[in-house]
Amino acid sequence: MQWIFLAVGIACGVLVSLSVVLIHRASNKKKLAYAQQEAKRILSEAIQSAAATKKEAILETKEAVLAMKNEAEEELKERRKEVSRQERRIAQKEEALDHKTESLEQKHAALQKKHEEAEALKEQISETLAKQLESLEKYSGLTAEEAKDELLRRVEGEIEHETALRIAEYDARFRDESTERARDILSQAIQRCAADHVSEVAISVVPLPSEEMKGRIIGREGRNIRTIEQLIGVELIIDDTPEVITVSGFDPIRRETARIALERLISDGRIHPARIEEMVEKARKEVDNAIKQAGEKAIFETGVHGLNPDLIRLLGRLKYRTSYGQNVLRHSVEVALLSGMIADEIGVDSTMAKRAGLLHDIGKALTQEAEGSHIQLGVEVAKKYRESRDIIHAIEAHHGDVEPKTPLAFIIQAADAISAARPGARREDVENYIKRLQKLEEIAGEFEGVEKTFAIQAGREVRIMVKPDVITDDKMQILARDIAKKIETEMEYPGQIKVNIIRESRVSDYAK
Repeated sequence: MQWIFLAVGIACGVLVSLSVVLIHRASNKKKLAYAQQEAKRILSEAIQSAAATKKEAILETKEAVLAMKNEAEEELKERRKEVSRQERRIAQKEEALDHKTESLEQKHAALQKKHEEAEALKEQISETLAKQLESLEKYSGLTAEEAKDELLRRVEGEIEHETALRIAEYDARFRDESTERARDILSQAIQRCAADHVSEVAISVVPLPSEEMKGRIIGREGRNIRTIEQLIGVELIIDDTPEVITVSGFDPIRRETARIALERLISDGRIHPARIEEMVEKARKEVDNAIKQAGEKAIFETGVHGLNPDLIRLLGRLKYRTSYGQNVLRHSVEVALLSGMIADEIGVDSTMAKRAGLLHDIGKALTQEAEGSHIQLGVEVAKKYRESRDIIHAIEAHHGDVEPKTPLAFIIQAADAISAARPGARREDVENYIKRLQKLEEIAGEFEGVEKTFAIQAGREVRIMVKPDVITDDKMQILARDIAKKIETEMEYPGQIKVNIIRESRVSDYAK
């Protein structure tokens, strides 16, 4: 029974399922038919729309093509017009060029003709000149070379005359414009500066309390005097002069050290090698201290600050150095003060002028230790301690070794000359004095046309007698300048030297 109910149930289920499937199929067929119809309708509308769009696109394309064609035709017309204009211009230029070429050919032909005429005329002139020259040589009795030499001599004489006149004119103008001003400035500077002048020699004298002390200084078999001489590097001269020992040496610092050591040994009374070494060492320290104090005093007097300590010590060493009997440190201080005063008067930095004046002879502190002139050594020292370029140039130019190029260099040169030329400031020994006068006369006598030379006024003037038939009045001015320049180049001298040339003609006859 159950099986029957189960079979009936299954059959019913199958029937129901089948009916559902059939109903669903019928519904799908209807939907499919409707979709097909709708698709046909949409396709038809799309075909119609595409056809319309195509027609519109074709029309627009045709219109664009037509517009482009019209534009291209217009552009082509413009280009043709431009080409026509260019062709006309080219044709005109070619025509003008043809005219120019023709004109140039005509000018060339004319120039060629003129050149030929000029060549012919040149030949004719050359022949005429040759004939005239031949005639001139015949009538004048001079050849062409002789006439040329005569003309050159005349021209040279005129040039010499003009040169002498110009030199005299410039000298007079320079003196008129500058002498009074320079005199005022220098006189004011000299009046305001008053410096002492200390003269020293190459020996120092140490007084002795008794003749017995002289033997104690010599020592047994001369051991004491040898010790002093070896330690200090000086020579002790013990002669017949009573109660005096002479210290001789080229280095003033060593002489001062020896003098102090001897005075202390004499005062102490104990004289033997060990004591000598002790006193020499103390004397050296005392001299070093004096050198430092002298340098510091110099910068205090001049108001120059910021110097390197080594430069200050070098300045102090100048206290023991002399030049023609003038103390170099006092000379440097005086030059610094004079330079500052002159700089104030002419509007130059007085601080820089004082610094350059104080350092201008700094090389003299090293001339006994290193090779070279005091100017070369001074320039090297200034460069070493980084002094300014203007100060280095002033040191280098203060004796005229190089041409002064700055107002500061001229100021230092003038102040140095003033200090050296002050009466009583400098002196020189008889031998050097005679040599300097002889050298002065020799230099002046080396020039052509000089007959006699005389150094007068202690070498401050050289008087020159010239041959009147060789040296004309115009040549005298030039000769004086040449001799002065040679003296400046070859000689060293304090102050200045006047070159005085005398030309005179003498005629003698006898009454019988």
